[in-house]
Amino acid sequence: MRLMRLLFPPNPIKTPQTLFTSLRSLSLSSMAIPPPKSAIPSAAADNEAGLARRFWIKFRRESIFALFHPFSLCLASGDLKIESFRSYIAQDAHFLKAFAHAYELAEECADDDDAKLGISELRSAVLQELKMHNSFVQEWGLDAKDISISSAAVKYTEFLLATASGKVEGVKGPGKLATPFERTKVAAYTLGAMTPCMRLYAFIGKEFKALLDPKDDTHPYKKWIDNYSSESFQASAVQTEELLDKLSVSLTGEELDIIEKLYHQAMKLEIEFFSAQSLLQPTVVPLIKEHDSAKDRLMIFSDFDLTCTVVDSSAILAEIAIVTAPKPDQNQSEDQIMRMSSADLRNTWGLLSKQYTEEYEQCIESIIPTKRVFPFYWFVAEFVYNNLHKALEQLSEFEKKANNRVIESGVLKGLNIEDIKRAGERLILQDGCIDFFKKIIKSDNLNANVHVLSYCWCGDLIRSAFSSGGLHEPNVHANEFTFEESISTGKIVKKVESPIDKVQAFRDIIKSCQSDRKNLTIYIGDSVGDLLCLLEADIGIVIGSSSSLRRVGTQFGVSFVPLFPGLVKKQKECVEGRSSNWKGLTGILYTASSWAEIHAFILGY
Repeated sequence: MRLMRLLFPPNPIKTPQTLFTSLRSLSLSSMAIPPPKSAIPSAAADNEAGLARRFWIKFRRESIFALFHPFSLCLASGDLKIESFRSYIAQDAHFLKAFAHAYELAEECADDDDAKLGISELRSAVLQELKMHNSFVQEWGLDAKDISISSAAVKYTEFLLATASGKVEGVKGPGKLATPFERTKVAAYTLGAMTPCMRLYAFIGKEFKALLDPKDDTHPYKKWIDNYSSESFQASAVQTEELLDKLSVSLTGEELDIIEKLYHQAMKLEIEFFSAQSLLQPTVVPLIKEHDSAKDRLMIFSDFDLTCTVVDSSAILAEIAIVTAPKPDQNQSEDQIMRMSSADLRNTWGLLSKQYTEEYEQCIESIIPTKRVFPFYWFVAEFVYNNLHKALEQLSEFEKKANNRVIESGVLKGLNIEDIKRAGERLILQDGCIDFFKKIIKSDNLNANVHVLSYCWCGDLIRSAFSSGGLHEPNVHANEFTFEESISTGKIVKKVESPIDKVQAFRDIIKSCQSDRKNLTIYIGDSVGDLLCLLEADIGIVIGSSSSLRRVGTQFGVSFVPLFPGLVKKQKECVEGRSSNWKGLTGILYTASSWAEIHAFILGY
């Protein structure tokens, strides 16, 4: 019953009052207007950010795909074959010449002297970048004439130069830009097509730099990484974004839409450019690269609440109960399931949640001693799975008792199945979650199945959430409401109530599979209740930032490794001859900040 804890969390995300307010969009009076299906950044800071910043956030998914690309991973790990790097440098030099020319054309179009000066400075920086490429040519004896330019590089440069020449849909052609405003608009369009490249390389450079040992100069591509992570290149990326913001100030909404399309197109062309690079070694991404549907079976397991969703399902069910409860002066017929009033329900939910929160914290503290001889960050425990399993048996008993309290209270009585399904259809899911599952399930080249394991009290809510996104195939393993003529009785068919129940369901599903194929199991979760499944899976991926999950895991020797650095390390092992096979019960879990990272790792672009 982690769900009640999320309604009133120990480490509060929202107070009970604000959470109920945020769920008001699910009330029956507003169910005709569906909220968005995916989480979109909506913080005030993001809304106040400039155009370039907003586009970068909006198309963050593409930047993740570029970072997790096999070429990027090999470059970051330092094991990219020199032949591949030589080819890349030749391709990139061809692109940079076009990039410098595009800056030149943009400078000619800019009407503002400061903008002209800024663009001129950026063009000079690109020419310096070309000199670095020439130094690579001299250092490794590269003859660019021996390397043919890829169609992806040609496509990208043609797009860039066409934009800089005013060849954009809805814009007058070159030579017909009669007014300073029209010329400035083309300069803005050009910066819109160029800014993604600058920001993407600045982002990748910093990510790569963070993985370098400052005392180790043996990385063969350290010079490349140092350049793109340098303060001067980071400053150039910021300057490009500021120029885009400045040049776009006077544009109409329609013209800003054109810039957005150009920005997005440039991001996609960057990934295509990476994909066109030759790779002469095995890579650990995408995971499905070595999948043989005749011999292998990919098994994806996922938690639901706060792994797939933005709001916990217990809060949804609580809000439905409160919103649809009878008014104090409303008579209930004898043949109806008797229900509490809205006020009584709200008070009861509050008391249940308060009790759950207090007892949950006590249970966690009994698993994690608060007193240590040494500071916490000095403490490194040995990973012993059986010890963790035994500790989580305490949590399992607590969860079952808490569930019984909810059932006995009667707060789940009288919910209409149609209201539950409508709420599920409008449930806000994590950005990228549905797309990932769709690609897994609908792929003709994968022998794969998806299982959702959840503490959720009502499996119908989960099934409705997925079916509204066009997914009817996931196997849902959750608790179920019992109904009398479509009205909930308040009882629950208990199937998955605790960490122990969850891991047993996980094992049973694997055991039920035929032995004709080799299973590769992946579990994605966010809470303490997922720990055992995460560890038993061949690959365990933690999404989100649950502090209690990390506290409990660390206490029992579990290591939490950010996904990208973990893959870079795995790539090094792959090339060094050590096995890159994935297996469970190693005590290592990978952490991801978004479904885009998971998608990029498992499926690629």
